[in-house]
Amino acid sequence: MRQSQLFGKTSKTKEAAAASINHELLVRAGFVDQLMAGVYSYLPLGWRVLDRISDIVREEMDAVGGLEVSLPALHPKENWEKTGRWGSLDILFKTKSQTKTEYALGPTHEEVIVPLAKKHIASYRDLPGYWYQIQVKFRDELRAKAGLLRGREFLMKDLYSFHTSAQDLKEYYEQMKDAYLKVFKRCKLDAIVTEASGGSFTKEYSHEFQVETKNGEDLIFRCSCGMVRNKEIVPDLKDGGACPECGKAVEAVKSIEVGNIFDLGKKFSKDFNLKFTDEDGKEKEVIIGCYGIGISRLMGSIVEIHNDKQGIIWPKEVSPFKYHLVSLGDDEKVYKQSERVYNDLVKKDKEVLWDDRREESNAEKLADADLIGISTRLVISPKLGDKIEVKERDSKNSKLVSAKEL
Repeated sequence: MRQSQLFGKTSKTKEAAAASINHELLVRAGFVDQLMAGVYSYLPLGWRVLDRISDIVREEMDAVGGLEVSLPALHPKENWEKTGRWGSLDILFKTKSQTKTEYALGPTHEEVIVPLAKKHIASYRDLPGYWYQIQVKFRDELRAKAGLLRGREFLMKDLYSFHTSAQDLKEYYEQMKDAYLKVFKRCKLDAIVTEASGGSFTKEYSHEFQVETKNGEDLIFRCSCGMVRNKEIVPDLKDGGACPECGKAVEAVKSIEVGNIFDLGKKFSKDFNLKFTDEDGKEKEVIIGCYGIGISRLMGSIVEIHNDKQGIIWPKEVSPFKYHLVSLGDDEKVYKQSERVYNDLVKKDKEVLWDDRREESNAEKLADADLIGISTRLVISPKLGDKIEVKERDSKNSKLVSAKEL
């Protein structure tokens, strides 16, 4: 892609409303545009990053047997009444049609996936089942803030697993823990598995995946014995307080939640009368698990962790392009050389953003490259002759190579 044709421009100025690093850098670098509080448009660079993250998530979900589906975002009121959440879930967006029929905009999909499962699950032979989707969700957050970390509209992966027994769910639950840690590792995030309550989803336990950062909205407590818990389930605990497991002093850590998994048990099966017939011909309720990753939230979290004073530093697997080719000066020879390199890389299926702009100064081009943060920068200039300067965004060092070597 030629940068002169790119939709979305960089900006030197910080928005007054930018209260978080990810909001500031993603807007300034031309990845997103804020429509209103908690709602963003994703420009070409931003959409490419979401695509990269989604592909990583898909690969890891497929590896543990997940089958991808697409479920409606518009839900019938009666399904939410059956679960008791129409009146109890304070983040539920509600809307009414011209016919006065009421609907919910999906913040989560238990109210849709379980009735769907009921049409396809009858026997133990139909289980287990693992279905997931990547879809826009809606939550009526009272205070949408922190850029992509707390939005009213956001992209999310949710997978639901259906089992014949609590033991079968437990085994898959542990597989999913490992799958999630693989996702976050590929995104260059050191996620901490954290015990948490089930919140509005279940009375059973849940686990969150938290990433430590001084700008985090969450507070977790961890101990050298291995205990890690969200403050919400130990509200009286303080930094330096006694660990509920071993009595040693705990450490309070600010963090960002990047994923969560829930043991839903039989709650939603009871609500929708979802049963299966076992090998002995007896009817039993299906056991359900739920596993969520905020794709757009993950994008914001990566920026919160991977940045410097110059801008974003994208990890290679989620970088919008493999290379950012920057042509310096206004020498015709440089642009012809750049075009040859660009075309050759594209033929080799290497994704390249070529800064072919001629009106910007060299300093502006290099500053924009640092702000955008593509993992590898290539520079062609009159001073380098036929050589190309290669520099990784997360390194201070560079090297010179020939076009053939590149």
